[in-house]
Amino acid sequence: MAMKTAPALTPERQAFYDGLAPDNMAPLWERFSSLIAPEPRSIVRPCAWSYAAARPKIMRAGELITAKEAERRVLILENPGFKGQSRITNTLYAGWQLILPGEVAPNHRHSQSALRFVVEGEGAYTAVDGERTLMREGDFVITPAWTWHDHGNDSQKPMVWLDGLDIPIVGFFEASFAEGHADDRQALTRPEGDSLARYGSGLMPEGYKGGKHGRTSPVLNYPYARTREALARMSQAGPPDSCHGHRLNYVNPETGAWAMPTIGPSMRLLPKGFATELYRSTDAQVFSAVEGHGTVTIGDTVLSWQKRDVFVVPGWIKFSIFADAESVLFSFSDRPVQEALGLWREDRGNH
Repeated sequence: MAMKTAPALTPERQAFYDGLAPDNMAPLWERFSSLIAPEPRSIVRPCAWSYAAARPKIMRAGELITAKEAERRVLILENPGFKGQSRITNTLYAGWQLILPGEVAPNHRHSQSALRFVVEGEGAYTAVDGERTLMREGDFVITPAWTWHDHGNDSQKPMVWLDGLDIPIVGFFEASFAEGHADDRQALTRPEGDSLARYGSGLMPEGYKGGKHGRTSPVLNYPYARTREALARMSQAGPPDSCHGHRLNYVNPETGAWAMPTIGPSMRLLPKGFATELYRSTDAQVFSAVEGHGTVTIGDTVLSWQKRDVFVVPGWIKFSIFADAESVLFSFSDRPVQEALGLWREDRGNH
């Protein structure tokens, strides 16, 4: 049933409304339909970014400014629905970050949570909370809120990853804090791979109390090799989900909940020639292609994608992904926040 329309505007009513403005008041009945809509009306626009087209610009940025000068040398992926706002969706930020051989992106911390999804290269590292991890293509790496972190590249080739942060969410709550460190590199207190060994194998150390980083997973790096093997085994065990393909969500091993409190990351495998059924959910989703190529149909918009490309699907718009070849897609959204607030909803095309 449609919501009631605004009452008719009469000269007397208009005069009354005009008299409310100086007192910083307004009539709800004139604004009700815009405040409480019958269905979501997303400002996010379907959009795709070609990595092949962007790569020369990413490398050019490396010639013009150092990682130390820039603090973080990133080309922001800005949704056309949010020009000038540094957003890829209404709640999330994303960008491609470049670290050249021999560089260090200085140690700092901030109240925003961040993920790193490796797009190109191998051998650069990120250090978080005293642990360093080497990064390889397809790895999903977490930087929990308010943890010291720096990045460096001791390899011989450039390294590029996709950054995903909850900057707009933290900004909405006006809760942003950031701090630099006197040293570009942090002191290492644990061996590489320590967090994965301790918490990422279905085991927990004796006496572990949990909550190391609040509700964020204690695992620093979820290696792609492990994820890819899990997807392959999953595909051998049964048919793909009609809307998601073979999909795995990254979780916090302490709780089984999402790996991050504000960002929900996933990886899915789509068989060659597979087309997902029409699907929509209230969370706008950001996708990064790891393997394969295909198309995504979002409402009336059709976008092509291939390995390393990024595309975004607005919330509550029906979409379908088609894989021309066997494909693997990483994605993330604000679903954990929506679920925590009781807002998340999905439609599997049944109505």
